[in-house]
Amino acid sequence: MSKKIAFIGSGSVVFTRNLVRDILTFPAFADCEIALMDISEENLELSRRAVQKIVSTGNYPATVTATTNRAQALEGADGVLTTIQVGGQEAAIKDVAIPKEYGISINIGDTRGPSGIFRFLRTLPPMLEILKDIEKYCPNAVFLNYTNPMAMLCRAMQGVSKVTLSGLCHSVQGTAEMLARWIGAPMEEVTFTCAGINHQAHYLDYKWNGKDAYPLIYKTITENADIYNEEQVRNEMFLHLGYYVTESSGHNSEYNAWFRKRPDLIEKFCTHGTGWNPGMDMMDRINQMRAENPDGKPREDRRISEFNKWIEGPIDLTRGHEYAAYIFNAVFGDNTMFEFNGNVRNFGLIDNLPVGCCVEVPVLASKKGLSAIHVGPLPAQLAILNQLNAACEELAVEAAFEGDPQKIYHACLYDPLTSAVCSMAEVKEMVDKMFASQAEWLPQFKHLK
Repeated sequence: MSKKIAFIGSGSVVFTRNLVRDILTFPAFADCEIALMDISEENLELSRRAVQKIVSTGNYPATVTATTNRAQALEGADGVLTTIQVGGQEAAIKDVAIPKEYGISINIGDTRGPSGIFRFLRTLPPMLEILKDIEKYCPNAVFLNYTNPMAMLCRAMQGVSKVTLSGLCHSVQGTAEMLARWIGAPMEEVTFTCAGINHQAHYLDYKWNGKDAYPLIYKTITENADIYNEEQVRNEMFLHLGYYVTESSGHNSEYNAWFRKRPDLIEKFCTHGTGWNPGMDMMDRINQMRAENPDGKPREDRRISEFNKWIEGPIDLTRGHEYAAYIFNAVFGDNTMFEFNGNVRNFGLIDNLPVGCCVEVPVLASKKGLSAIHVGPLPAQLAILNQLNAACEELAVEAAFEGDPQKIYHACLYDPLTSAVCSMAEVKEMVDKMFASQAEWLPQFKHLK
């Protein structure tokens, strides 16, 4: 019997087409139904055309449906993927512009800290609606979330539902491949154990043909200036903490107190390395785009132009390295077991992180479902950093369900970068201003209006 896989928020065209490409490479899904759903009819049509091109190029017997009706997309689905954004660019700008008024330089702003917390607050209500629809229309589906902020959303949803659910991020496999490239190791000869919290997990071991490869990584970073400069923030963290972190330098520079609290530190560690350009904060990037495209139209025109070039050209159907297709195949495809790093609640998984918080640990996918693997305690220096961020995330999740603005203030107050830059009164003022600016997207805090 053919399977059905639903994409909620399929208007993220590049991401959708890459995931569909991967899914269709598995024989068990060659004749599946790809159900695309998005609230934007324009973006939905772009993703439909992209997916249909993949189906036609691969000569797959799959079918493609596209709808703005979420229930229709989810009805009878075996797998569900979410990639949504709430509030659009307007809200995203407020996430980073207001903290910048208080000296907080945010590079991306989609995961944690004040920007990530407010992104979470406005994203949670529609995610809970999606979750309820999954419970109603496809309760046995495997639900894989790609929407940020990953940890807070997964923690919140897993706390209220028994749906098989995990959150996925490509930074684990992506960084593992980067480290292998640095030391000249074929990826098929590398094994690792990675655990922590999303975007701040660490490789507790990293081996090449069964031997510890960390000495080679250390030698490469300290002796090769190009390698050091490729990821300055993460390499500094490795040299001082002894373990390598998963997410890019730009992201990690805003998750701790060490790199973005002073202009001289931004210049030294964040300006000259990594493709994420961590020296430029998100507000600077937005202002640059505004200057280049004052009416917003040229950028959109370029997006359409790039899409048309892609759809008219040759398409590579080679399977990529995102986890989703492999997980679906393990659970309801040909049942080939697959181990991945997923976001799940911490019940007996990492001994020295808060019970019930969201952790990113090895998970085994099989016909039995998803089974998280016990890791044990993290090294103390890693646990401290994870504990602080996880505790802030826990406060934010509680606040989102309770509609308690004081807990949001406290979650921001203890954020490592925020507390390194702002006084307590400044944090309170900033949070109040963020609530006022985003009230239309925060129904659970309607009593603040």
